[in-house]
Amino acid sequence: MQRIPDPNVVFPNSYGTTCFLKNVITAPNILVGDYTYYDDPVDPTGFEKNNVLFNWPEFGDRLIIGKFCSIASGTQFLMNTANHRISSVTTYPFHVFGGAWEEHTPPHLEQLPFKGDTVVGNDVWIGRESLIMPGVKIGDGAIIAARSVVTKDVGAYHVVGGNPAKFLKKRFSEDLIDLLLQVKWWDFAPEKLVGILPLLCSSDLEQVKKRLQDIVATL
Repeated sequence: MQRIPDPNVVFPNSYGTTCFLKNVITAPNILVGDYTYYDDPVDPTGFEKNNVLFNWPEFGDRLIIGKFCSIASGTQFLMNTANHRISSVTTYPFHVFGGAWEEHTPPHLEQLPFKGDTVVGNDVWIGRESLIMPGVKIGDGAIIAARSVVTKDVGAYHVVGGNPAKFLKKRFSEDLIDLLLQVKWWDFAPEKLVGILPLLCSSDLEQVKKRLQDIVATL
């Protein structure tokens, strides 16, 4: 019987720096898929506390991260409550300081702009010390270069980088991207996934494309 890595353990290997995130998340508005890991030599299990900033679940936004994502050390996600009111002549948050200021201003959370959920697809690689801004949607298979500040949505299998992050290239041809999005290998049962690992790790993209076409034909 094959030994397949268990998605329900905290530390899946002997390094001690790699943590399967879903097993250490407690906030109800942070959802993480199987096998997505965070790597940090200092505190990998502290991701929720150290890397998801200004998270107040009662505000209504969520951080949703898919399966098989690789999140490098120092990556941070900024949630919606990090924002300030921008519809008035001042952005200063008088209300949070209490007293007469609180009495003469609307409730703080009600004043903040809401940009919706932050969503990361499957098989996304986020480089070291990147910052993902509130409400951003990152497609399946995307790559975020190290120290990027992601302020806009990122397409599936796109590579972006910089501050602010800009489109650099597509990883593959449109045909191959379309096949990958149809196959959705990240949803395969563990035993079936083992069988196509050589294909997923092959650099012969033409052969990969042919095999994926065969798989799509059976779906």
